[in-house]
Amino acid sequence: MTAVTTDPYSGLQLIELSHEWGHGVPSYPGQDDVKMFRSVKFAQHGVLAHRINTVMHTGTHMNAPLHLVQRAADLASIPVDRFFGNGVVLHIPKKKYEVITAKDLEAAKPAVQSGDIVVINCGWHHKYSDAIEYYGESPGLSKDAAEWLVAKDCKLVAVDMPQVDHPLATSLGPHRGGPTMKRLAKAYQDATGLDPLKEHAEWNIAHKTLLAAGIPTIEQVGGDVDILNGKRATFAATPWKFEHGDACPVRFMAMVDPSGKCRIDSGK
Repeated sequence: MTAVTTDPYSGLQLIELSHEWGHGVPSYPGQDDVKMFRSVKFAQHGVLAHRINTVMHTGTHMNAPLHLVQRAADLASIPVDRFFGNGVVLHIPKKKYEVITAKDLEAAKPAVQSGDIVVINCGWHHKYSDAIEYYGESPGLSKDAAEWLVAKDCKLVAVDMPQVDHPLATSLGPHRGGPTMKRLAKAYQDATGLDPLKEHAEWNIAHKTLLAAGIPTIEQVGGDVDILNGKRATFAATPWKFEHGDACPVRFMAMVDPSGKCRIDSGK
């Protein structure tokens, strides 16, 4: 499959930003796997239909403010203009256990503009798998990074990590409901010499900061996002219109127009 698909009519180049989703995809420690089975089969009925049992926070997925903020907007309540618009892919390479700070965002090019969709690619999507490394050792956003994105009035924030926050700021570590990865705090301390409770004292603080500002988030960005490192593009996401929905799998894509001539159809 080619990394870039070119529309023959408009000349738009379309880039996939989602991981493949299906039975047995990587799932958060402590959560059930995606389970799919064919309830109707071609050999028996001449048609195919699947039944699915899933946690919504699997694969490339969108989080509504309701996910971490009580009485906030659900997926169905998010204005549709949040799902489409111009923005940037910030290439901020990070190693295990590192933190993405406001200073990192400020230094990244091209500069984030007010109202942008911001995609942060630290290279972690290459590790996407059912692995201790992928979930437990990933980088994450600091509180000041989230506050910086809020100050930029971002339309949507997407990351290629399994979660917005550093794993030691989530229930994977010694926070509420955790640790769901019991080895994680000691492994972090052994590797870094840092105290996880001191370095990551607030639970899901970066994610809560974004969602409390009404900014939906996409976690586990993948696909061919590397093509757009350090570039501006137009993005589109397609979440479910899910009443009371805190999250759902989402197809996420980018569009660029090398000719600069494409315009949206008038609809007439």
